[in-house]
Amino acid sequence: MEFRDRDVVSIRDFSRDELESIFSVAKKMEEEGYDRGLLRGKRISLLFYEPSTRTRLSFEAAANSLGADTLWFAGVEGTSVMKGETLKDTIETVANYSDAIVIRHPYDGAARWAAEVTTRRTLRGEKKVPVINGGDGRNEHPTQTMLDLYSILVTQGKIDGITVALVGDLKYGRTVHSFAYALGMYRCRIRLVAPEALQMPPHVLSYLESRGVEYSLHRSIEEVIGEVDVLYMTRIQKERFPDENEYNRVRGIYRVSKRTLQGAKPNMRLMHPLPRVDEISPDADEDFRSYYFKQAGNGVPVRAALLAMVLEGSR
Repeated sequence: MEFRDRDVVSIRDFSRDELESIFSVAKKMEEEGYDRGLLRGKRISLLFYEPSTRTRLSFEAAANSLGADTLWFAGVEGTSVMKGETLKDTIETVANYSDAIVIRHPYDGAARWAAEVTTRRTLRGEKKVPVINGGDGRNEHPTQTMLDLYSILVTQGKIDGITVALVGDLKYGRTVHSFAYALGMYRCRIRLVAPEALQMPPHVLSYLESRGVEYSLHRSIEEVIGEVDVLYMTRIQKERFPDENEYNRVRGIYRVSKRTLQGAKPNMRLMHPLPRVDEISPDADEDFRSYYFKQAGNGVPVRAALLAMVLEGSR
C-alpha cells in the first residue's frame, strides 16, 4: 500500500485494507501521542472556497500536531479569484508554496481537476504535490468518511454486520455519497431515510447493488430507529438546491429529539457531519448515544494519520 504523494480525491480510490491502515495509524497517534517533528519543514495549503469550521480547523490542528506549517484562505474574498483567476492558475501557483494542498470547492469534480495540475517546480526538477479533497460540490467528502468510519470502529468495535441509517439530504449531500461508497466495502446493512425528492442518487444505489449491499428506502426515522446501530443525520442543504421552492418543501422534515432516541438500542450512536440546523434538537445532546461532537474530534487523528502517510509514507 503506497501512500506517499498520493492524491485523496474519492473514497473509491481506496481499498478496505488501505482505509484500515489509516485507522491503525490514527489509533496509534491517539494512544501514543503525535510526533511533532514528523512533518517539520512541510507546508500544507488549505484552500477553502466554501465555508468550513471542522474540516479546515481539524486539518490545521492535525498539521500543527505533526510540526507542519499551514497556509490558508477561507472564502475567495481578498484573493485573486475575485479578479477572475481560474482554479487552474490558483492551484499551479499555490503548488509552488506547498508540500500538499487541501481544497474545498463548490463545483463537483474540482478536486480531481486540481489533482491533475499540481506540480511543484524546483531547481531539482518537478515534484507532484498531492491534493486532498475537503469536499467538492455535491460530489464527495472522502476525509469526512474516513473519520466517520473510524468513529464507528471506536463506538461499535466493528463495521461488518452493523446496520446504518443515512437520513436527510441524500441527493445533494456529498458526505453521505462518500459514506455509502465506503460502507459498500463492508458487510453491513443500510437504511436510506429521505423524502422521494431527496433520495440517494441512482448511481450510488447501483454501486451498492454491484457490491451486494442490503439496503432499503424509508420515509421516516421511526421506521428504522429500533434496529440501527448508527443513525447518521444530515441537514437539508439550502445552498445545494437549484430551486428555493424545492428546499422550502423539505426543510425541517426530519428532527431527532431526546424523545426520538427512547426507541433506540443502547449501543446505537447518533452521528452527524455537522453543522446541524434543526434536524437534531439540543435536548438530544444530553443522551449518551449522541456522538456528533466526539465524532468531529476524531477528525484530528484521522487527518493527522492521512497527512503523515501522504507526506512521509508513515504507517
